[in-house]
Amino acid sequence: MDVFELTRALVDIESVTLNEEATGNFLYACLAPLAARYGGTLERVEVEPRRFNVFAQWGLPNTPGDPLTVTLSTHMDTVPPFCASREDETHIWGRGACDAKGIIAAMIHAVEGLLKSGERGFGLLFVVGEERNSAGAYRASRDGRGSRYIVNGEPTGNKLALGSKGALRYEVAATGKMAHSAYPELGDSAIHKLIDALAAIRAIPLPVDPLLGPSTLNIGTLAGGRAPNVVADEARADVMIRLVGDSAETKKALAAAVEGRAELREVLEIPALRLNAIPGIETTVVAFTTDIPAYGGQWGEPFLIGPGSIHLAHTLEERVSKAQLIEAVSIYQRIIRHLCKTASK
Repeated sequence: MDVFELTRALVDIESVTLNEEATGNFLYACLAPLAARYGGTLERVEVEPRRFNVFAQWGLPNTPGDPLTVTLSTHMDTVPPFCASREDETHIWGRGACDAKGIIAAMIHAVEGLLKSGERGFGLLFVVGEERNSAGAYRASRDGRGSRYIVNGEPTGNKLALGSKGALRYEVAATGKMAHSAYPELGDSAIHKLIDALAAIRAIPLPVDPLLGPSTLNIGTLAGGRAPNVVADEARADVMIRLVGDSAETKKALAAAVEGRAELREVLEIPALRLNAIPGIETTVVAFTTDIPAYGGQWGEPFLIGPGSIHLAHTLEERVSKAQLIEAVSIYQRIIRHLCKTASK
């Protein structure tokens, strides 16, 4: 299959997080001939029952114990809802078209082209769970194999990201006492407490970084109460802050904002990243988080690049430019060659 056909074939396999098995099996079958023909190895690396990463590698000749030089990696899972593929003259549409099944297709074609020209020293790592908790990347970090460099694929418009914001997620929970709404003085509204806490959170001044820009805050979910005529005894919200640096001061400000009103329960923290450039490849800065922190440095120095726009990912308009898919194949090959040359010096 060409890169467009492979992208569509991947998009047409539903792989919402926790349901990646069929996509993993498809990729294993797709990579098996390349592994066999060019002397590589291919394996399923179990993350949990019926969920596994797919890892293929083609090491340097006569260096069986050496680590790989470069690993191209991205994720198999998507956000819901599933949307099958379609295409027009300029784009391929559907869930995962740019995040990240078009990237998978471009990476496979890039590696296939290098193998045909006799080059070695690289691998492919496709992981599960990036859209929820990076379970596949955390599993890969424990493998103890790794490489000198890892090129992570996310939609950056085929520009190398010089940095990406981190994430700090909290559940904010308030408790109260139920009462008849006609006699609110007999109760204690958890919803009123939560609203006050969230208002205080929204008023927190957040830091700004010269490279990454402003830290931002989103109240993503809000729930609570029993009925309109009942004073609420519980309420909760999910809050996400995009980090641009150290989180200590932001955490301290959040604790002060909710004091006496609600409880903060930390769910997730992913640090902000600073990344390097490669000569001749255009750069950008992105606000989203990736699997890179979950790899824990075990797969080498990270780079971040891929075709497509993050503004279309996670939407019903998700699509990827055919021109960018073709360009991505060439860019991934250029990056691998550059990093292999750098490592050999």
